[in-house]
Amino acid sequence: MDFFDNFLDDTHRALRDTCRRFAEKEIAPHAEEWEEACSFPRALYRKAAEAGVLGIGFPEELGGGGGGALHAVMACEGMMYGRSTGVVVGLGSLGIGLPAIIQSENPDLHERFARPVLAGEKIASLAITEPGTGSDVAGLTTRAVRDGDHYVVNGSKLFITSGVRADVLTTLVRTGEDVHGGLTFLVIEKDMPGVRVSRALKKTGWWASDTAELSFEDVRVPIANRCGEEGSGFVTLMRNFQTERLGLAAYGSATAEIAFEEARRYVKERRAFGKPISAFQVTRHKLADMATRVLAAKTLTYQIAHRMDQGDYIPTEVSMAKNVAAETAVSVTYDAVQLFGGMGYMRETWVERLSRDARLIPIGGGTQEIMKEIIAKSMGL
Repeated sequence: MDFFDNFLDDTHRALRDTCRRFAEKEIAPHAEEWEEACSFPRALYRKAAEAGVLGIGFPEELGGGGGGALHAVMACEGMMYGRSTGVVVGLGSLGIGLPAIIQSENPDLHERFARPVLAGEKIASLAITEPGTGSDVAGLTTRAVRDGDHYVVNGSKLFITSGVRADVLTTLVRTGEDVHGGLTFLVIEKDMPGVRVSRALKKTGWWASDTAELSFEDVRVPIANRCGEEGSGFVTLMRNFQTERLGLAAYGSATAEIAFEEARRYVKERRAFGKPISAFQVTRHKLADMATRVLAAKTLTYQIAHRMDQGDYIPTEVSMAKNVAAETAVSVTYDAVQLFGGMGYMRETWVERLSRDARLIPIGGGTQEIMKEIIAKSMGL
């Protein structure tokens, strides 16, 4: 009996296997090249769509792959075997760029933006974070002023995943003075006059995933590009944070599991003082601790995904899962590098890349400290 039989059925396992085969065939052989180039071919989006691995968790009637939160976790686990978190994150930016569009229940937005993104014809991105605001969404200052049947948008965004080449920017803007009720999502198209990529950002990890600073100068956005009612942006954002943070928990637990697998393999091959280093108690105990942390993170991530598939709104538990997976990813990749010794510090090894990639998980989608505040508030503190 599989330890996770209470959560996974044949469709979950089949999806994970499909994604792993795709990643090992289409991504892994090019991972080094794409990482160094800090980019990957746009054609990969269409390939992923045609293989049925691009839009997992999105409606089939719009061209998505269907399934729920746990299916999305399985897709993440499988795709990570492409040996480049950056490519997986880049392909997956629609996971945060499309929800507000789809939840708008606006058929026009669905046809113009969601369908071509899910077909791999366009790239979607989510533009929220701004210089100086970080996790403080209430401090957002990019402003959209109504002018007839358009909004005029001015401001800037920072740390935007896929922002360099995204065609569709699902952008949170301020349309009113109320801290929360004055926020609205607009779909800003990259080719609109006044939209500019200020710079492509160089990161510690996730190299193959482009990250941008964007500026908007008197950008005229049709009211028809609004997601939902004016002022509904904060509520939509809070709902979608659950999905984004679960996704980061999945990245974290998958990163840790792969690093553990690589370390376990390596210690059986590497010899010191006339025997494999796996023969030393200190090595065995370190691997035992790593395996325990990986299982704990995976179990919590699966449990939270399962609850979300039941329709539960559980922001506190999602925050816990993200923090546990983030801490596990950082600690297990650190230990994997240590077990590899000097080779663990070389860019030719997978664990070196995983150790750099892991560092963003406690930061992205809301920092570890923000997650702790959410948890503390749920306890009445």
